[in-house]
Amino acid sequence: MLIVTGGAGLIGSAVIWRLNQLGEDNIIVVDHLGAGEKWRNLAPLRFRDYYEKDTFLGFLEGHAFPWGREPVTGVVHLGACSSTTESDASYLAKNNFAYSKRLCLFALESGARFVYASSAATYGDGRFGFRDEESPDYLHSLRPLNAYGYSKQAFDLWLLRQGLLSQVAGLKYFNVFGPNEQHKGEMRSVVLKAFEQVQSSGGMTLFRSYRPDYADGEQRRDFVYVKDAAAATVFLLQQRQAGGLFNIGSGEARSWNELAQALFAALKLPSAVSYVEMPEGLRPRYQYFTCADAEKLRAAGFVQPMTPLAEAVADYVQTYLLQDFRLGDEGKR
Repeated sequence: MLIVTGGAGLIGSAVIWRLNQLGEDNIIVVDHLGAGEKWRNLAPLRFRDYYEKDTFLGFLEGHAFPWGREPVTGVVHLGACSSTTESDASYLAKNNFAYSKRLCLFALESGARFVYASSAATYGDGRFGFRDEESPDYLHSLRPLNAYGYSKQAFDLWLLRQGLLSQVAGLKYFNVFGPNEQHKGEMRSVVLKAFEQVQSSGGMTLFRSYRPDYADGEQRRDFVYVKDAAAATVFLLQQRQAGGLFNIGSGEARSWNELAQALFAALKLPSAVSYVEMPEGLRPRYQYFTCADAEKLRAAGFVQPMTPLAEAVADYVQTYLLQDFRLGDEGKR
């Protein structure tokens, strides 16, 4: 039996979708659905049971579980606040740090594989590179640019101090985008936000650059399609001998302008991009470049190629956004 926290979220629901493709549906899903339409991400998927996060935390604290003595073989912990603009550091310390510690100890005590979401936000501005290594000197040298990144860094460092990092797999996801992200509000990908802009106005906006070495729209990111992120996650769930931190990215930095061109091509429309001022509060914490070093993931045996950006955007737009589909709805009509 597997447990997936954050199972209704972008990556979590994609992981369940991937597991379903592999014939696995003995899955306990944990999340907080709230009043929005995040539930739609779960509707096409197969799983054993669902619990709200607070209810599940009660199980952990009471050491009493409704599934009795049935062994848990794996825990995929994706249930955290993923907002890079969240300013309540106390909330992040409780939700992203303390919760992760408790769940990790439960998994290890149960003999279950523990895979969790770290983040590329731990790398900060990238001045020390994007290497998924676990040496104390390197990990302590990283300086996240926001409280979210620090909450992820704090858990990585806690595992290191406890001597547990080699026993688990921490996944440093880069810029993940794709179906099932509609619930994320301001944290939705630029692909989805721009799709909505183009549908309503015919054009889209990108932030101006405030560094002379980057032209407007030429800030670069490692964009990774959620289907690829899910495939890599499930692979590491199955590879118990693979421990430590792993970058989950395409290994290629592409510009926002290239992303925009891919979107307009997918919609079969002429490009119409304008540049707007970046909010002043965001400017000091903005990452101008990210690119995953994916050698460790490949060395662990993950050989599936990452979907090229234009192909991934086309699949997202044409298979899902234009039809208002979620993962698992493919071919419904």
